Amino acid sequence: MQVIQLHHPYRPDDIIDESIVLALGFFDGVHLGHQAVIQRAQQEAQLRGIKLAVMTFNQHPKIIYSNIDSQSVKYLSTTDRKLELFEGLGVDVTYLIDYTLDFGMQSPQSFVDEYIVGLKAEVVVAGFDYTYGKKDIANMQTLEGHAKGRFDIIEISELTMHEHKVGSTSIKDLLTHGNLEEANQQLGYIYQTSGYVVPGDQRGRDMGYPTANVKTNPQELLPSIGVYSVEIHVDGQWHQGMASIGYNVTFEGIRDLRCEVNIFDFDRDIYGQQVQIRWHHYLRPEIKFASAEALIEQLQQDEVDSRHFFTEPNY
Repeated sequence: MQVIQLHHPYRPDDIIDESIVLALGFFDGVHLGHQAVIQRAQQEAQLRGIKLAVMTFNQHPKIIYSNIDSQSVKYLSTTDRKLELFEGLGVDVTYLIDYTLDFGMQSPQSFVDEYIVGLKAEVVVAGFDYTYGKKDIANMQTLEGHAKGRFDIIEISELTMHEHKVGSTSIKDLLTHGNLEEANQQLGYIYQTSGYVVPGDQRGRDMGYPTANVKTNPQELLPSIGVYSVEIHVDGQWHQGMASIGYNVTFEGIRDLRCEVNIFDFDRDIYGQQVQIRWHHYLRPEIKFASAEALIEQLQQDEVDSRHFFTEPNY
């Protein structure tokens, strides 16, 4: 997949000089609704014998429009993860736009002229709720007027699951309330975060449950506080394990939120290594135990429950 970064105003020689089908969206999470947009665009590209391109942004538009701190925004997928998911869906070209104030303050007509017609789109495919230009003034209902017959438009209807709209906001709400299974259903894959392993207190090792203390990417949304059955990617291989997100409340002291993973059947030094975590199954909330012995007993049960989960046919 070719990735082309564009900064407004872009130069004509920055873009590919051929017709495309263009899928539009921010695509945070690349969930089932987004996948429906991209898959429909792919069908159209194959029908016409041209490339499938996706346009997305390097940051959420609300950072510009609402003047909020970019560090406070949590994503379901970083740019790198998003590109990985696009490639898995067969996208040929991704236009990654720097969402600057100048870009965001374009008129809707200018956006269509420069970033749809200018990118040589024969067809645009987008979800029913796609908006463009300045906030809340241009949408799929206004696109035909701005298109002026220069490209075809395909609108993808709302996708629902369990009588609720599949969407990034819904998935974030599910993750922050511990409903991991339904979040994964709406994503269409197992939710994944990234980070690197840093030294911890070594308390888990003393209890017989050594953990990788993962400093997570601050841009990625972590699931709610609790204990989970997970997989962790280390040294090019996925390993099963169990993870805790919490504050180590059983022990004294004020602590920052931590993400710790006990990797099953694993005994290697991985400090400093990049890892990815797949969040499969919510086991229980964080609990303050009366003693280390009581915690060890619960960890033993957590391990049994996690190993059992990974033996189930549909995990």
